[in-house]
Amino acid sequence: MACTAARMFASNATLCACEPGFYLSAAINGTCLGLPDGGWQVGSVGASRNQSFYFLTPVLSLDVVRRLTQSQALLLEATIAALLSWLAFCAFARFTGHDPTGNKRLFRARFWVSRLDCIYDTTHWADDQQVLRKRKTELGGTCSVASLILFVGLVTVLLYQAIQRRNIEVHRVKPANAPDLLSFVNDIEFHITTISSMSCSQLVAPSTIAMGTPGSMDFRLLPLSTLLTYNCQNTSQGPSVSLKCNGCRIPPRDHYVSWQFIDLPRQPAAAVGFQFNLTAKQHGDDKHVSFVSGTINSDNFTDDKLKTFRGRDSNVLKIQLFPQTYINHHNLKLLQPLVQDFTQGSTFSDVRNLNASLQNPMDGIINTTLYISYLSNYIVEISNENVLGPVSILASIGGLYAFSVAIFLCLMAQCEARIKKLRDEDSRMLKILRKRRAQQNWDKVRKFVMYTWGPSNLDPSDRSGKWPESSVMDSLHGSFHKKRKPIRRATSNGNKPKRNPADAGVIDIERVGEMQESSSSRQA
Repeated sequence: MACTAARMFASNATLCACEPGFYLSAAINGTCLGLPDGGWQVGSVGASRNQSFYFLTPVLSLDVVRRLTQSQALLLEATIAALLSWLAFCAFARFTGHDPTGNKRLFRARFWVSRLDCIYDTTHWADDQQVLRKRKTELGGTCSVASLILFVGLVTVLLYQAIQRRNIEVHRVKPANAPDLLSFVNDIEFHITTISSMSCSQLVAPSTIAMGTPGSMDFRLLPLSTLLTYNCQNTSQGPSVSLKCNGCRIPPRDHYVSWQFIDLPRQPAAAVGFQFNLTAKQHGDDKHVSFVSGTINSDNFTDDKLKTFRGRDSNVLKIQLFPQTYINHHNLKLLQPLVQDFTQGSTFSDVRNLNASLQNPMDGIINTTLYISYLSNYIVEISNENVLGPVSILASIGGLYAFSVAIFLCLMAQCEARIKKLRDEDSRMLKILRKRRAQQNWDKVRKFVMYTWGPSNLDPSDRSGKWPESSVMDSLHGSFHKKRKPIRRATSNGNKPKRNPADAGVIDIERVGEMQESSSSRQA
């Protein structure tokens, strides 16, 4: 066999091996692979939901979604976006809505913006010694709505904080006694994966478990089946050893469990690291679990050389179980696993020494020891305490309102003080609207007259809006003669007052025919 792949060398005439820090993977065409991303990565979550439900994690990171949907930053960004959108709309309407006739839609939008001035209508610029009056301006409407948007956004963030963080998690430590420790009944699982090209056929299964301190009077050696159940499973990264204990109580002594991997023909015992996943849950409760997981390569901080584990010296993984009582979860009692230390065994960091070890049958072994320690002197009690009450929330809302109003009040005062044109913009806008309303009313009168007396007597070519006085009077005279007959009164001419038509200011419409006859006779 030609050992031509990367990171590979020939250990003898028929065997290929990988350089230190790499293992031969049969799943990927016999290539040499290193450790997974990261070195010693440890994560611990107390009283968390069962991790088996997170089946979408490879496709969609639920932690990222949770941070985006349950974050105050999202609410603040939405508030700022709405505020900037409103200010941009008002600025656009201000600079493009100039119309002396008041017919543009943007000018009408500016007018309705001024009608929204409900907060600063009495705080606009006023000359000295003038009576205070309400003024609804476009700048005041813009600042009023902007302050309300900011206030609503900040109140939303405050309510979110009051709901999500209305209490804090308090940890109290108390000394442990025997009845408290006996109340902890947990299901514990230890999964240790040896990252290598080995298989479970090379494993020498553990058969005994040691209890107590070696060399002391309380040291005991018991069969493994009295406390733990053992299982081995082949994975893509190597054999995984599982140790489980159902309904375990906290013992007063430490435990030691050891197992070995040995050489087989064409399958040497060599590893590049260990992956661990330790979980604990209360017996009968599958909703919450405490866990710690990670990857271990070698505990050597003096250099950055990659190493391969092989030899008689044992690799010791020290794990501590710490009792915790979650009062805020109905007195949930969990043992929190902690990875306290890792002591590396025999390792090789160069190809020559590793090749010599592969040729030596005395080094054909990997010893692994799981050291389980119980921190049973103290118990941590976890509870929640309220930090926000109704009075504090109301006080915070009042402060946010004053803050929002003060910001835009200063902005409006600065704008009106520096730009004199803004001081009387309400009167100019109202004057344009009055002129436009008067023009609309005059157009209505024209339409009414045209509809009532007909358009024949009006000059359609006249676009100025002014009617000739003679045509109007003729139209009125002809229409009244058609509709109503003149009424003659039985009075003598001597009793009638003498009138001069040139000095008359008002024409009696009911006696139009009689006045015309008298005027013609006088002229004759």
